[in-house]
Amino acid sequence: MRYADIWPRYAKYWDEMKINPGRVQEFTNEAQFAINHKATYQELEAKTGVPWAMLAVIHRRESNADFNTYLGNGQSLARRTTIVPIGRGPFTGPTAFFDGGIDAIKAEGWGCITDWRVEKQLYYSLLFNGIGTEPNHPSSYIWGGTNIQVPGKWVRDHVFDPSVMDPQPGCAPLLWTIAKLDPSVTFTRETV
Repeated sequence: MRYADIWPRYAKYWDEMKINPGRVQEFTNEAQFAINHKATYQELEAKTGVPWAMLAVIHRRESNADFNTYLGNGQSLARRTTIVPIGRGPFTGPTAFFDGGIDAIKAEGWGCITDWRVEKQLYYSLLFNGIGTEPNHPSSYIWGGTNIQVPGKWVRDHVFDPSVMDPQPGCAPLLWTIAKLDPSVTFTRETV
């Protein structure tokens, strides 16, 4: 799926997005965790060029923000990965999280991206997880916990269950909440 095919819908969703009332405090807590670890994410941003807040939301989504896990899939940094992406690592020592994070970003091919407007952050987050449900089903990976989310979740690699309401926080509302709490996080928007 090409960026040009998805950004107008994602821009519309972003503008219409509302966090489900019962989850506002959850998103606030998770955004505050990201901000509390901003220096770590900024160090990874300096090595990869990917915005720190985007790294934080992917980290939350993939591993519940566990710094002992591989950014690309949430598995232990101490062992080779066995789920997509398979065969990464192990990463050990005091730089394990950074080494694994750099590896995950390189595996995605994001090293040459310099334009990280919000619609692109959401698009590349979608690609990071997989485009399996798009374009007819808004990805819960992106929109989880909002009025945009509908039932359906990838419950493991290559297995989609259309009846499961994904309980994990989506990337979009978490990005939005981080920016609400940290005024240094601003977003450039896509234009026609």
